[in-house]
Amino acid sequence: MKVSEKLALLKAKREKAAAMGGRERVEKQHEKGKLTARERIEMLFDEGTFRELDTFVSHRSVNFGMEKVEIVSDGVITGHGLVNGRPVFAFSQDFTSSGGSLGEMHAAKICKVMDLALKSGVPVVGLNDSGGARVEEGVDALKGYGEIFFRNSRASGVIPQISAIMGPCAGGAVYSPAMTDFVFMVRKTSHMFITSPYVIKTVTGEETTFEELGGAMVHNSKSGNAHFACDSDEDTIERIRELLDYLPDNNMSQAPRIEMGDDPARPCPELDVIIPDDPKVPYDMKAIIHEVVDAGEFYEVHEHFAENCIVGFARLNNRSVGIIANQPMVSAGCLDIDASDKISRFIRTCDAFNIPIITFVDVPGYLPGVHQEWGASSGMAPSCCGAIPKQRYQNLPWLSARITEALTWR
Repeated sequence: MKVSEKLALLKAKREKAAAMGGRERVEKQHEKGKLTARERIEMLFDEGTFRELDTFVSHRSVNFGMEKVEIVSDGVITGHGLVNGRPVFAFSQDFTSSGGSLGEMHAAKICKVMDLALKSGVPVVGLNDSGGARVEEGVDALKGYGEIFFRNSRASGVIPQISAIMGPCAGGAVYSPAMTDFVFMVRKTSHMFITSPYVIKTVTGEETTFEELGGAMVHNSKSGNAHFACDSDEDTIERIRELLDYLPDNNMSQAPRIEMGDDPARPCPELDVIIPDDPKVPYDMKAIIHEVVDAGEFYEVHEHFAENCIVGFARLNNRSVGIIANQPMVSAGCLDIDASDKISRFIRTCDAFNIPIITFVDVPGYLPGVHQEWGASSGMAPSCCGAIPKQRYQNLPWLSARITEALTWR
């Protein structure tokens, strides 16, 4: 084969990969108000900086006639580039190619990009749009999920991990996002659940809808498994880009300093009038936060969950800081189970990534009641929204030895 023929073949393969699942499936994706996997990647990264990896990787399954089925790029686009001038690794699942289902090679591509992100010490972003495991590949697909979960655990507290649920994700497709630091969801078009409403009706007899079971607002306001509810794919990606500006590359570095044009020594006269004279009258703590931080910019996290407390990112003297505050407008700012979980998760994140914390306190105490006494913990995954920094793992042998000693004494 001549060089010109090889180049023509390469060009044809690239064009086929760029077409993803084909024109009809791409149109269906757009009809649902969703972007394609490649459109999301292009929007996430600075123009012209994305470098794709493993474009021509394909599955190798021969079960159930799969040898006759071609899945372009095996249903996921992976690579790296610059976001606001800083390096970031990412993967974007392609729902137009076999429903974005995860098989052996699909998982291998994701694992490779996660390994590179951890080795390079830079954030990794996952744009999830998948129906779950590729059933034709059986245990190979399940093994792929296990490999991804392992890397989520290794990277936890070491590099920022951000997930966006951008479609109907079920089963293994949502276990990995739940282990990452921040989860974004899109209203009306994204869903996150272990099993679908159809399976639930068959097993338990309960009737529910996709939105009631695992919609964006359900996970943002009830379970707390998602941190942000966005209006569209475009809004989601823009907010991810904004969040990355508040985070460092890894747990050994500092978040970038961004010039806000705000004098740190400026007076704040509004603080004299925000808090009412009558201590029984509530006020909006967010008004105080916006008045104090640089340029009044506050990036709230978990806005719709446990609204009696506030957490989020801002800047003081151009430096990224974490904000924790009570909210007198909701339940008088009392601490309850969900608020305590929300705050503690955010503190772990800031601790892992060297972000100072500013606390605004106006709290009457813990909320009393039977539910609070019985509730104990809300059951949210402890690894969500940050985890123990990697250097603390060195204490595990010591802990193991102490447990062994205690058992010996007994």
